Amino acid sequence: MGFWIFMFIMDLLIPLTMIGFGRYFTKRVPKEINALFGYRTSMSMKSKDTWVFAHNYCGRIWYFCGLIMLPVTVLFFLLVIGENKDYVGTVGGIICVVQLIPLMGSILPTEIALKNHFDKNGKKK
Repeated sequence: MGFWIFMFIMDLLIPLTMIGFGRYFTKRVPKEINALFGYRTSMSMKSKDTWVFAHNYCGRIWYFCGLIMLPVTVLFFLLVIGENKDYVGTVGGIICVVQLIPLMGSILPTEIALKNHFDKNGKKK
């Protein structure tokens, strides 16, 4: 049961992080364009407008994906309660990989939206 609890907590980290940072980025964009914190791609760092747009856009994606993944993760873990460590570990690993898809996959739609709304110099179209 201890391993199940450990894996459950570990697999909740990604959706909780996405919810937390998604909400944070939609409410409070980092004030300065920086190389340490925030949605940092070459396009998002072109101007203040692209910086704010990228954080709001990606933040919404993260927030809603996190809200969807959280109950799904809980549901799948409730289905494996009491199973052996190998089974719980396998299910936990699969859940983690699936959770990484929207986490990392949010880059593509955000970059497409940036290119649709801004020119290559970061000025609104």
